[in-house]
Amino acid sequence: MRLHQGEPEAVGRQVVSLLDAVRRLRDAAPDVIGRPRVIAIDGRGGAGKTTLAERLREVVPGSAIVHTDDIAWNHAYFDWGTLLLENILRPLHRGEAVDFRPEAWTTHGRPGSITVPAGADYVWVEGTGIIRRELAPWLDASVWIQGDLDEQERLLVARDGDSPEQLAHVASWLQEELPFLLREQPWARATMIVAGYSLIDHDPETELVVAPPTA
Repeated sequence: MRLHQGEPEAVGRQVVSLLDAVRRLRDAAPDVIGRPRVIAIDGRGGAGKTTLAERLREVVPGSAIVHTDDIAWNHAYFDWGTLLLENILRPLHRGEAVDFRPEAWTTHGRPGSITVPAGADYVWVEGTGIIRRELAPWLDASVWIQGDLDEQERLLVARDGDSPEQLAHVASWLQEELPFLLREQPWARATMIVAGYSLIDHDPETELVVAPPTA
């Protein structure tokens, strides 16, 4: 597996059910009362973060998803920490509903807003760069999806196309993503590491292959 320089390959992997994974994440913050648990899901572009978040939402009724891509839209690849903190994470920690329309949405005519209803038990915040030092006090638990760099770059092209414009976008993204992740090393602070691609036999619809965090 080709990983970032400085990212060790996770060891001690085991197959767990989706519900067992949720229980482990819940137990990382047992004293949360009066607000949702905020669980971060991080990984490189193409790792499967959105897919995992959707699967977790399906098995946890009353949970919600926040996509950092919506915060970053026409704003910046990674310079959105304060925007997320002030408009999403602080209200969630106060037990409030979220209804946030970023300025870039208004400027560029994007309709709607980012919403989280009051009373959600879990909020899955997914996106590359969410497990960062500045946000650590606001995250109750976190998941890093580990996968092969070459495979994830291939999936980005398969997902978004291979037009010259898209290939230039992917190259620009990777130029910022690689040094950012190397600096932040989210895999070292994650509560749980999930195998984005695994040769271990499991049911991908109901199970995950997980490992404890590795320094």
